[in-house]
Amino acid sequence: MEIRIATRKSELALWQANHVARKLEALPAVTAVSLVPLSTRGDEILDKSLQKIGGKGLFIKELEVAMQAGDADIAVHSMKDVPADMPDGFCIAALLARANPTDAFVSGSDKRFAELPAGAKIGSSSLRRQAQLRAMRPDIEVIPLRGNVNTRLRKLADGEYDAIILASAGLERLGLADHITEAFSVAQMLPAAAQGVVGVECLSSRRDLRDVLAGIEDEQATLTTGAERAVAATLEANCQSPVASYAELANGQLDIQALVASEDGTTVLRESAAGPAADAESLDTEVARRLLDRGAGDILAGDNG
Repeated sequence: MEIRIATRKSELALWQANHVARKLEALPAVTAVSLVPLSTRGDEILDKSLQKIGGKGLFIKELEVAMQAGDADIAVHSMKDVPADMPDGFCIAALLARANPTDAFVSGSDKRFAELPAGAKIGSSSLRRQAQLRAMRPDIEVIPLRGNVNTRLRKLADGEYDAIILASAGLERLGLADHITEAFSVAQMLPAAAQGVVGVECLSSRRDLRDVLAGIEDEQATLTTGAERAVAATLEANCQSPVASYAELANGQLDIQALVASEDGTTVLRESAAGPAADAESLDTEVARRLLDRGAGDILAGDNG
């Protein structure tokens, strides 16, 4: 079987697509793998926040169109950018082993987060990161930051920001880990659902592809990511909402944490649950219900309104 991979053109997206390609090439059923690099609206419109132009779904729409048109067989995504509700006719057919799930603090001056002076400017366009940063340091200024990893690092070097926040996994995958001043612990900054996980999407009707892609699936990533995304779905949150969820699996036990915050960081709700991995569905529902009981729905309605 020959497989064509639709991918965005950024350096990180191409790294991820090539990573999947190498996994596929090792499967006996796969005879050839090629990339189909595409530009998406999310990549092209950089002067507006994602919230104003339609959300992170803009990073995947063109890839799905290519699959529908028969120009590509699969698409590779950073799963944290994929909406919890998949469009009709598409499915996530495989999740690869999770990389570093944390958020990285990248300083322009080698100062750690706690050492930044009041009024320091930190770049991030993620409402989840913005809310948690403001909760930890109400005295700093969080301002939008768009563009690919290298563009964001260049803006930091040019002095537009005192520091920026990026996904640790992206920096490590690109060989840029030396830029990380410190990685926030999960206790300090809860990651986005599926952060650090690469996913493979295809048409739901392509049973032939789904059977092949099962050969590169990571069971642990599938379980933990599924629980994290289920929390977001129950909360009716999207990729832009100030919502975080993170699950860990150890010795058959699943520990899941979730957070909902107001955009200004003045209200932060955090809940967790733990139990047998077989009870994942009830655990993620329990965490989401606790958050809703504490007013998460009102917070999200206010931030999305």
